[in-house]
Amino acid sequence: MKHLAIDLKGNLEDKEYIHGKIIEYNKKYLSSADMEFISEDFCFTIKDEKGEIFGGVSGRSKRQILFIDFLWINENIRKRGFGIKLIEEVENFATKRKCKMIMVDTFSFQAPDFYKNLGYEIYGELEDFPEGFNHYFLYKKI
Repeated sequence: MKHLAIDLKGNLEDKEYIHGKIIEYNKKYLSSADMEFISEDFCFTIKDEKGEIFGGVSGRSKRQILFIDFLWINENIRKRGFGIKLIEEVENFATKRKCKMIMVDTFSFQAPDFYKNLGYEIYGELEDFPEGFNHYFLYKKI
C-alpha cells in the first residue's frame, strides 16, 4: 500500500469528491425517495414596517428531513405567539418538500418546553453541556 497522509488543506473539489462517494455507497441501501438530494436553505423572519427584524427561524431541508438551525424572537415580543407562527410556517415548508421529520436542538435555558408543547419529542440529551445546562435533541414526525 502507498504511504497515506492526512491533508489538512482540503478544498471544495475534495469535499465534492467525498460527498459523491458517500452518495454512491448509500445508494446500495436507501430507496430512491431517500436518495433524493434536494437540499434547500430557508429563513423566515418577523419584520416591522421599516424592515427591522424582530425574530426569525432558519435551517435547511435535506432528503426527507428538515433541520431547524436557529429560532430567535426578540425578548420584547416573546409570549405573543410569533414563535408558534414561525414553527407552523416551518412545518408547512417541510410538508411541501415532502419531508417526513423535523429535527432541532436546543439548550435547557432556551426552548425545550416550547418545542415539546408543539409536539416535538426528545430523542437525545447531553447533560451538563454546556456546563450547568443540558443540550436537547428533538424531532417531530409530520
